[in-house]
Amino acid sequence: MTNYVEAVVAIGTVTTTNTIALTNGTVQTATLTASTACTFTMPTATAGKSFILILKQAASTGGGSATFTSVKWNVLGAPTVTTTAGKLDIFTFVADGTYWYGSYSQGYTA
Repeated sequence: MTNYVEAVVAIGTVTTTNTIALTNGTVQTATLTASTACTFTMPTATAGKSFILILKQAASTGGGSATFTSVKWNVLGAPTVTTTAGKLDIFTFVADGTYWYGSYSQGYTA
């Protein structure tokens, strides 16, 4: 492959729940609502599927949090989302047909 580019889907600002759909692209961005806990519902764990979620805090408020349904994390466990205004975390997910496995990198400046 040469010059491959994945489709980026802007989910927009999320509130208390969001169901992730991979039909439009496998790189997705979302912004958390200030001081609101959002639960992300994962798509069906089809073997070989993967996607990236770039999760941002609002530029001036921050404080949002996120959890993900049916994700297995490494030995450190589920991450605590960076809550600082204007920061973002990057989550990568891959499925084996039964489970989603998640990894993360945190604290980037948006």
